[in-house]
Amino acid sequence: MSSSPIKFSSLDQPLFGGALKGDLVEYLEFVADRFVPVLAGRQLSVWRVLRGQDPFMQKNVPKYTPSFVRTVEVWAEASHRKIRYAVCDDERTLMWFANQRAVEYHVPLYLGDHFGEDHVQTHMVLDVDPPEGAGFDVVVGSALLIRQALADAGLEGLVKTSGAKGVHIFVPLREHSPDDVAAATRAVAARAEKLDPSLATTAYIKDEREGKVFLDSTRAWGATVVAAYSPRLREGLPISFPVPWESLEDVQPSDFTIRTRFDGDPWTSLMPAPQRLPDDLVAEGHTIPVARVAAMHEGKRRKAQREREK
Repeated sequence: MSSSPIKFSSLDQPLFGGALKGDLVEYLEFVADRFVPVLAGRQLSVWRVLRGQDPFMQKNVPKYTPSFVRTVEVWAEASHRKIRYAVCDDERTLMWFANQRAVEYHVPLYLGDHFGEDHVQTHMVLDVDPPEGAGFDVVVGSALLIRQALADAGLEGLVKTSGAKGVHIFVPLREHSPDDVAAATRAVAARAEKLDPSLATTAYIKDEREGKVFLDSTRAWGATVVAAYSPRLREGLPISFPVPWESLEDVQPSDFTIRTRFDGDPWTSLMPAPQRLPDDLVAEGHTIPVARVAAMHEGKRRKAQREREK
């Protein structure tokens, strides 16, 4: 670690889910050399847990943030204000966040200080989200549908547990615009759904999913995703962990927690080389409506119908 190490406080205090603050600090120290490269160069959002308070997401860093923490100012269109994000480029910054009781670490899919149409996404991501009460077996089955859809398109991805109920599938990319990546993500999800429509769905509106696994293609543009190796705010503090495809059927998300110790850097060693998206996949995706936009229009249609029926 760099000079002037962090002075940790209250390590014996309860944190969340049966873990102490010291457990979090110990884990982040253990994984720092592999975790920092996942976070580096990306605007960081964290979930913190302060004593006696509910967890909250922090994007805008507090005024007392030390000068060694690199920050970038970004205009937030939704809130019409500037947000000063931290960028975790070194272990000292990570351990400062650990001392601030930051448990979850979320990053965007692009590098750099600002996001725009000319930005380059580093990964395409599909999120496999099971229905309430479902077992992990349906998540595995749905993830394998995505793997098959990717293989049919000449692409290869890495799968990691989300640290919650599902998994994330990452496809590293060469240079592509955010619009084309978003389109290709929609196309892969649609192709995977067609492989087994009894198991998986791309329906964005929950009550249209009929108890199926949701193949979420909305992790695009400026969206964030929980970083590999990040703890999650769940019982026992599970972590989001990369898994070899051939081992996916043999694991449970709860197998990987802040008490897990592992060798090597599976996020790096399992990650395929960057790939180019096939033109036909991108073109197909541009014909598929954006899920959130389609859902918004459907919501307005349903509201208008209810008004007419009054």
